[in-house]
Amino acid sequence: MNSSLSWQPVRGADATLATQLAADLARRIEDDVLRPGARLPSIRTMAGQAGVSRFTVVEAYEKLAARGLVHSRRGAGFFVAPRAAALPLAAAPKAPQVPPAPARIDIAWLLRSMFRESPTPGMPGGAGLLPPEWLDPEMVAGAVRAVGRSVRSNLVSYGHPQGLPALRQQLAAQLQGMDIPAHPDENLLTTAGVTEGLDLIARLLVQPGDTVLVEDPAWFLIFGRLAAFGARVVGVPRTPDGYDMAALERLAAQHKPKLFIVNSAVHNPTGHSLPAGAVYDVLRIAEKHDFMVVEDDTYAELHPGKAMRLATLDRLQRVIFVGGFSKMMAASLRVGYVAAAPAIQQQLTDLKMLSGLTSSELGERVVHRILAEGQYRLHMERVRNRVDEARERCMRQLLRLGFEIPHPPQAGMFVWADCGRDSESLARVAAERGLLLAPGTLFSPTQAPSTYMRFTVSMADNQAVWKQVAALMGPRGEQA
Repeated sequence: MNSSLSWQPVRGADATLATQLAADLARRIEDDVLRPGARLPSIRTMAGQAGVSRFTVVEAYEKLAARGLVHSRRGAGFFVAPRAAALPLAAAPKAPQVPPAPARIDIAWLLRSMFRESPTPGMPGGAGLLPPEWLDPEMVAGAVRAVGRSVRSNLVSYGHPQGLPALRQQLAAQLQGMDIPAHPDENLLTTAGVTEGLDLIARLLVQPGDTVLVEDPAWFLIFGRLAAFGARVVGVPRTPDGYDMAALERLAAQHKPKLFIVNSAVHNPTGHSLPAGAVYDVLRIAEKHDFMVVEDDTYAELHPGKAMRLATLDRLQRVIFVGGFSKMMAASLRVGYVAAAPAIQQQLTDLKMLSGLTSSELGERVVHRILAEGQYRLHMERVRNRVDEARERCMRQLLRLGFEIPHPPQAGMFVWADCGRDSESLARVAAERGLLLAPGTLFSPTQAPSTYMRFTVSMADNQAVWKQVAALMGPRGEQA
């Protein structure tokens, strides 16, 4: 390599000295100034030429090696790698596109569409996440920094199989505030989000051929998971007042279910919550027909005031309670928990270890830090107020465009609206125009035809999306 080095360190810049040096060397390699096979100066020589420390040179060389631009030979130094081995620079992100809808829209298509890179903010058929600016990224980032400063050795070892003890202590206190008698050691374990919690429960309690009752409509992902276990999935009609109790009684007697999975507070997709009478009736029927109830509490923090929960009345005897923090803190914080009777909790912990040993202690420590510092309660109040305001604006706009909302949501980030036509057909046309919609058929365990659609309130201020929805709805929508 030419001993003359044109690069000069810029101290105080946003990029570190190692990053600056690596970028300069990478440019010279890509411009063929440094040819494949050429030996880079020794670390000592490069440090002297560039006027930086040897540690800076080591870091710069390792950055180049990570990109495949150079490789090291033990005792000989670093050499420019053959061009074919180099990793390309990340391409500029493409404009987000909704993939073509299949002949029959299914759950897999919606999931693939929801998680495509660079999703459009405010997409009405999105993943049920709030925009980052509605949350508090700095609260999470501050907790990450604090955890990194305060604990080091713990972050490179396995966590506790049941989850971080300090977090379980906090969770127990939180649940006891809901009158759910959870002991941190006997009743609680942490999971990688609510989804893993539900998955562990199904794997433990459901055998092929067993019947599992679900709500109709309900969160579509659980249908696919249960089907993968070979379960028979049977829907119980969800009404604004709870359930069709006569149907629940009849289905329980007919099918002898193992589980009934419910979303009691701030139901996805309707935004309704169970009244006290419905809670009592569900527990009465569960005891009569001897099935367990899994209570999914994912969106309950958006409930105004104290929600009615089955686990409060049942005291974790027949009810397994599942909650998490990804929706209200950050989607990347896959931290959830399960509260159950001691015998079930132990079996779930054993199953968790068999499938993944332990959950991420880093994420659990970040959640613990946020909860312990007392910021979360005020944060939730701000988020709840913003969601409530956006939901009202979203409903007004949907009504102007010709949708009907016979039973407005009481809380939460979704609006369950009637488009007056086959919603799957409308979603297919929307996909052709690059718009992702979530048709009601996906929220049915039998994928029954539906005129309903689930809209996410994050679209409330997205005028571009509203124009597309108006065009889909035809003359009435375009006039609104």
